[in-house]
Formats: sequence, C-alpha cells, structure tokens
Amino acid sequence: MSKTLGLALGAGGARGVAHIGFLKALEENGIKPDYIAGSSMGAVVGGCYAKGMHIDDIRDIVLKIKAMDILDISPMSLTKLSLLKSKKVQRLFLQYLGDVTFDQLNIPFTCTAVDLLSGKLVNFTEGSVAVGVQASSCIPSIFRPVHLNGQILIDGGVLCRVPIEQVRKMGADVVVAVDVLVNTSKPVDNIPNIFSMLFRVYDIMDNQLTQMAKKRKRNKCELYLEPEMEGMEAVAVKYLDKAYQEGYEIGIKNIEKIKELLKD
Repeated sequence: MSKTLGLALGAGGARGVAHIGFLKALEENGIKPDYIAGSSMGAVVGGCYAKGMHIDDIRDIVLKIKAMDILDISPMSLTKLSLLKSKKVQRLFLQYLGDVTFDQLNIPFTCTAVDLLSGKLVNFTEGSVAVGVQASSCIPSIFRPVHLNGQILIDGGVLCRVPIEQVRKMGADVVVAVDVLVNTSKPVDNIPNIFSMLFRVYDIMDNQLTQMAKKRKRNKCELYLEPEMEGMEAVAVKYLDKAYQEGYEIGIKNIEKIKELLKD
C-alpha cells in the first residue's frame, strides 16, 4: 500500500490558477491526493477539486472569468471595510460549491482564514465549504470580510501562505507544497489603478514574509514546488493561461519524484 499524499496549495490571486495545471499533471499520471489544504486561491481550487469537480471543468470556469464577473463597487467602502460588495463573488462560490459541507467532500479538505478581531488563524474543517472558501480568499480591503460566529474573517494568506502544517495534521504521509509567489516582487513598469496598487503592496510584503517562512517550512514537507510567476500580477486575468501552464509544467517535471515519495 502506497503512502498518502497531501497537497498544500498556496495563496496568490490569479497566479493560483497554477494549482489547476498542477492537479491536471497529477491526474494525467494517475496520482490523486488523499488530502488537500488550501489558502486563498489555493482554497478555491482545492475546494472545487475536493468536491469532485472535474479538473478540466474547473479550468474552463476559471479561465472564462472576466473582471466584471466579480466587480461590484461598494458605495460604503469606509464602513463595510472593502472596495467591493462581494455579492458577485459570493454567488460564484454558491453556484459551483452549492451547500456542500466539509464532511460531504470526496477528498478531505481544509482551508485557512484570519480572524481580524483576534488576529489568529482559523482552520475550516466543518460547515459550509462555500463560506469557508469565500473567507479564505477574502483579500483585505478588496472583498468584504465574512462575518461568522462572532469573527470577521479575511484571506488566510495573511498569516498562512502555504498550509503545510494543516495538511500534515490531516494525516498525509507525504506533503507536496505548491507556492505561487516566486519572483512576484520584481520591478513593474507602472501601477495603473488602486487595485493594482493594493496587490502590488501585498506582493512586496508577501515576498519578504514568504522568503522567511520558506526556510522554516521546507523542512516540514517532502517537496516544495514553485512555478515561475515572474511578471504575473495577482489581479490580472490576462495571466491565467500562463499561470495554468506553469503549474502544469512543474507538475510534469516532478511526477517521477512524487511517485518515488509515495512508495512504501
């Protein structure tokens, strides 16, 4: 009997489409994860896959998303804590994840969020998957926080970029982490709008924090993969195809290594 495989899918906005390509590479080679933990976009992809959605369907849905599918400017951004009302995003999650709960998923799955009130990490393991994924991917100041059980929840990537410890605790013998932030803080030509500015700030901060965390976390997983993300903006849908391809390619390159890790 082979060892169990756990995937830790990291945060990264549009760059997280690389996770779809990575999962496609695994599927083509007969590898299916036993556990998945996701943060932010990693939670979106991981949640859909854990529900049982076909990887090609996830790819088609994500690649067809346009900016207007998620933009709904909030007239009360100062009091509601976000630039967007987030109703469109909420409808998207409900459309594809429905009312499924964590215990009903095909693959055991968890995702992370951060409670603004306590400042602590929250790991979703029960209740509505759609709510958990929405909270995990709720980018601060862009999307409206999720209010749940007395908590104000935002993007899990604020404290946990790549949820390695979470998937290990689920029972995975082998943990493969996919981090989609490598080379994303390199110089850019311009900052065209407030959304670009906010994401640029996050990229700069995230890269500094990730570099420090990476040194600690590399020893906590069997394989730490970083698809090339240079030049890709977290908010730009024009990079979705490239992100997918980078994820697919790094998956193909590491298939034999993953198979070897899974042997008894």
